[in-house]
Amino acid sequence: MEKLVIASHAEFAEHIGKELGVSEYLKIDQERINVFADATLDHQWIHTDPERAKSEGGFGNTIAHGYLTLSILPHLWEEIADIQNIKMMINYGIEKLKFNQPVVADSEVRLRVKLTSLADLRGITKCQLNVKLEIKDNPKPAFTGEMIFLYHFA
Repeated sequence: MEKLVIASHAEFAEHIGKELGVSEYLKIDQERINVFADATLDHQWIHTDPERAKSEGGFGNTIAHGYLTLSILPHLWEEIADIQNIKMMINYGIEKLKFNQPVVADSEVRLRVKLTSLADLRGITKCQLNVKLEIKDNPKPAFTGEMIFLYHFA
């Protein structure tokens, strides 16, 4: 899929209410889960012990941390849109976040994004995106929510 190119607040505004795109799939393997566990000090067995997770976990394997799936959102968003002519982008907030389905190790996920709203805050673009992290071959998304970014266009 070709990236959506946006270089100004006015260009962003043309897409309000529209789906902006879908990222490529990204595999969430056990190594990525373990590195995230090390970074966050969250080594709960359901994430890091494949043998125990297979016998006791109820999902057939380990599962990714919910916050791991959330943390890849900026990367996947950059696969969808090339926001140009900015001095800075800030992760501003998350609203209505709901973890709907666990991401089992070795699953592939992708991001689907719709532009919900846009506001001009004295020259700073406040962008609210409806996001859905889809799991390949699974009808339920890993999560849904509203991400808010602030773009400081040059």
